[in-house]
Amino acid sequence: MISTARVPADKPVRIAFSLDNASDDTPPEDAIPLVFPELDQQLQPLPPCHDSMESMQVFKQHCQIAEEYREVKKEIALLEERKFVLAVACISAGRPQRKELIAKLDQAEKEKLDAAQLAREFEALTEENRTLKLAQSQCIEQLEKLRIQYQKRQGSS
Repeated sequence: MISTARVPADKPVRIAFSLDNASDDTPPEDAIPLVFPELDQQLQPLPPCHDSMESMQVFKQHCQIAEEYREVKKEIALLEERKFVLAVACISAGRPQRKELIAKLDQAEKEKLDAAQLAREFEALTEENRTLKLAQSQCIEQLEKLRIQYQKRQGSS
């Protein structure tokens, strides 16, 4: 079946076709499902290779990080909304309440900065954790090789 549609000249076009009798509703094999549709495409976790435990583990970690990123973004949006409400209240408030509202606004801004700092620290700790796990596995391999060498020496003497 051939379908046609008008596409604006500035939009990229992807053309796919198949010579088998598959229906037109099936997505192409290389289509990547969006696990977190609200995330940018470059931040989406890539589907894992189901034959590789390491790939599955990386995919799970990426999903956890994406979920935490989504939660931080949600918290930032709530804080910005709260800031806006406080700003509107500040404008309509009298002089005595204005100082309190400004202090609350400053506190909300500080919380927003703290959330961003926590997100950066989380990313750094996640990378450090991955590095340490890699170092641990290398040490385990090295220890096993040393054990084998030691057993060979004990066996030969």
